[in-house]
Amino acid sequence: MAGARNTKVTHLHEAREAPRRQVPYASRRAVIYVALACNAAIACGKYVAAVLTGSAAMVAEGIHSTIDIGNQVLLLYGLRRARRPPDEEFPFGYGKEIYFWSFVVAIEIFAGGAGAAILRGIAQLRDPRELVHPLINYSVLAMALLFEGTSWLYAMASFSRSKGRRGYIQAVRSGKDPSRFLVLFEDSAALLGILIAATGVGLQQLTGRTEFDAAASILIGVVLAVMACWLAYETKGLLIGESASRSVVADIRRIAKGVPGIRAVHEILTMHVGPQFILVAITLEFSRAGGREQAIDQLEDALIAAHPQIRRIFVRVARHSAAAGSGA
Repeated sequence: MAGARNTKVTHLHEAREAPRRQVPYASRRAVIYVALACNAAIACGKYVAAVLTGSAAMVAEGIHSTIDIGNQVLLLYGLRRARRPPDEEFPFGYGKEIYFWSFVVAIEIFAGGAGAAILRGIAQLRDPRELVHPLINYSVLAMALLFEGTSWLYAMASFSRSKGRRGYIQAVRSGKDPSRFLVLFEDSAALLGILIAATGVGLQQLTGRTEFDAAASILIGVVLAVMACWLAYETKGLLIGESASRSVVADIRRIAKGVPGIRAVHEILTMHVGPQFILVAITLEFSRAGGREQAIDQLEDALIAAHPQIRRIFVRVARHSAAAGSGA
C-alpha cells in the first residue's frame, strides 16, 4: 500500500471494547443442543439395527451418528472456551479456540467417521453377511430421517437468519463462525447418508447381492471425507488468521475517508481473533497534527458503531501527516 513503507508508529490507539451480545452465543448453542439430542436418539437405534440385520451400511450410519455426537460436544466445549476473557498470556482473548476445535472436528470426521465407514464396507466385501430382517433397517432409517430432518430444519433456519442477503455458498465461504454452518454440514451429510443406506439395503434385498450394502457403507465414508475436507479448508484460514470480509474492509476505508482531519487512508490490516472480535490496524495521513487525537476518536466511534465486532484499533500515522503538521 502507498505510504506503508514511509510510515512510523506515532500513535497506537486501543478501541473501547464493544458490549458483548449474548444472543448469537445462545442461538449457536441451541442449534448444537438440538443436533446433539437428535443424534443421541438415533445412534443407539442404528447400532441395534446393524446387529440384528447384519447391514454394513447401518454400521456406517451408527458410526456417523456417534461421530456427530462427539463433534457437537467438542463444539460446545470450544464455544465455552472461546468466551473466556483476555489475560496476560492471551491479551486478545481466546476467540480462536472455536476455530481450533472446529478443525479438530474436521479431523475427527475424516479419520473416525469416513475411515471407519470405508473400512466396514471393505470388510463386508471380503466377508459378506446376508441381510436379515430388513424391515428393522427401514424403521430405524425412517426414525433417523425424522430426527435428522428436524435438526436440519432448525440449523437451516438459524443459518438463514445469520447469512442475511448473501447466498448460501457465499455465506459459508465468507463466514467467520464455523459453528454456524458446521451443524448444517453435519445434518446435510447425515440426511444424504440415510438415503444412501436405504438405497443400499433396498438393492441388496431386491437382488440378494451383498455388494450393494458394502458399496453404501463405502459411499457414506466418501461423503464424510468430502465434508471433512471442506470443513478443514474453510476453518484453516480462520485458524491461521483470516482478515475481515472485503465488505467490512471496504466499509472501514469508506468511514475513515469521511472523518474530518484524515487526509488519506493507506494500509488497512484486519484479522478475526474470534467470530465476534476483529482487530484493525490502519495507516492514516492527517491534515494537521493538532486535530489528530480528535479525528482518531471520531474514527473509533464510527467504526464501532458500524461494526460492533471491531474491538481493537491500532493507528499508524504516515510521515507525510507529521511533516504537514510541523510545517503548518
